[in-house]
Amino acid sequence: MPFCASCGSPVEGRFCPSCGAQMPDFGGAPASPPPGSQSAPPQAVPGGLSINVASALCYLFGLITGIIFLVLAPYNQDKTVRFHAFQSIFWNLSFFVIYIAVMIISTIAVAILSVFGMLFYLLLFVVWLAFMVSWLYLMWKAYNNQRVVLPIIGPLAERQA
Repeated sequence: MPFCASCGSPVEGRFCPSCGAQMPDFGGAPASPPPGSQSAPPQAVPGGLSINVASALCYLFGLITGIIFLVLAPYNQDKTVRFHAFQSIFWNLSFFVIYIAVMIISTIAVAILSVFGMLFYLLLFVVWLAFMVSWLYLMWKAYNNQRVVLPIIGPLAERQA
């Protein structure tokens, strides 16, 4: 009995009943199953990426990848990917707002307090470092199929997803 080269299921006739692939004509010689195939072929992921990879990629470039995964067809239907995409968008927006606020306060403090105002630039670096560490942490947890709900923006992302 011939087997389909695409999915590995047994075929009788010119077309595979599982995937619809056309069978080549071997002159009546039975084809052997593809190496490593089981009785049931592995299920393909609809969009090409698994859910955990798509969830982690939502955080990769922040707003850009969050919006991309909300627009792409197979991923915008999955609640997990939608949650991570919205959380990534909200997290990056909050980062920009906090970073700009600290930058403005630092500039004003340097103008008024000069030497002591320089400590605010240290605060600016600490804010940036905290966001970088949390960015890596969120990507790692999403890749491991673990949901981290951030305070304030996490519940917003859950409602949107």
